[in-house]
Amino acid sequence: MAYRMILNETSYFGAGSIHHLIDEVKKRHFKKALVVTDKDLIQFNVATKVTNLLDEFGLSYDIFDEVIPNPTINIVKKGVEIFKQSGADYLIAIGGGSPQDTAKAIGIIINNPQHADVRSLEGAINTEKPAVPIIAIPTTAGTAAEVTINYVITDEENKRKFVCVDPHDIPVVAIIDSEMMASMPASLKAATGIDALTHAIEGFITKGAWELSDMMHLKAIEIINRALRASVKGDPKGVEDMALGQYVAGMGFSNVGLGLVHGMAHPLGAFYGTPHGVANAVLLPHIMEFNAESTGEKYRDIAKAMGLNDVLNQPIQEVRKHVVEAVKQLNKNVGIPERLRDIGVKEQDIHELAKAAFEDVCTGGNPREVNEKEIEMLYRHVY
Repeated sequence: MAYRMILNETSYFGAGSIHHLIDEVKKRHFKKALVVTDKDLIQFNVATKVTNLLDEFGLSYDIFDEVIPNPTINIVKKGVEIFKQSGADYLIAIGGGSPQDTAKAIGIIINNPQHADVRSLEGAINTEKPAVPIIAIPTTAGTAAEVTINYVITDEENKRKFVCVDPHDIPVVAIIDSEMMASMPASLKAATGIDALTHAIEGFITKGAWELSDMMHLKAIEIINRALRASVKGDPKGVEDMALGQYVAGMGFSNVGLGLVHGMAHPLGAFYGTPHGVANAVLLPHIMEFNAESTGEKYRDIAKAMGLNDVLNQPIQEVRKHVVEAVKQLNKNVGIPERLRDIGVKEQDIHELAKAAFEDVCTGGNPREVNEKEIEMLYRHVY
């Protein structure tokens, strides 16, 4: 069997690394950027850390700041038109997963106009041309969109989110500067951090996992487990470590896929606008419990990565229980709600949520085969 690994071209890490943006723009001879972000990041002077640099060095740009959480088809279409009008030749995506995903979709459509119907990008496809060059600057430590070949768009009309997987959408430069993440509120650090842990755990146990991706995911679990609590409390080293941990997880899952946690989380975003990290965080320990019997010895490896040294020599059934409990405790420590009803899920929607989750592309990667009825039962269990 052949395996494939795709990583982005260039990444910078560490506090203050945003200053490498100027060198990258100049050496690539880019002329004008469309900055893709959201209004909050403008208002709270996060995105302005980037635009001030562009101003200082006389680099031209326009701003598209209409991105919303769980970006929609219409937002992407508007961004495409703004890009065409701006005369830009590259994109700078500033923000969490939503601006990053929006920029990817814009960049792909600009260079592949046959995909102007955004829905045509769904699934694992190979577009003809690479996206417009993207410089990705994350402001949350969770999605790792800056290093993945995936993006997710919401189809509001049909109340669904769809995943796009395309090697041509990967940013050419990623700048993972923890100072860009320092102003995140604790609740956002918690949700995005458990999102990153979900990526690492699901990537480790997904059907497509193999030794190289396992190496990345286990290291990511180790980093996230040690850093998340400190990051939520505002510790600068914790924030910097989380920035790295989520990136390492992204390197892995981008290449091997995810599983049922994401399959069930996506409909929550489509139905209610639930923040993706929150949805994943609430679901994660319950789906880990559901999957446990189908993971061989892998939960023992997770236990080691999480520092659960006292349980490593126990029978695997006991190790699995300890790992699930450790994830539940981490959720509690950082303030994640315990139940779906606590985050606005409506019981009367569960049947339709289960149908959407069963059809989600991520569900197919789950290590345990699952049907629509079982997914509905899981939603009701977590409700």
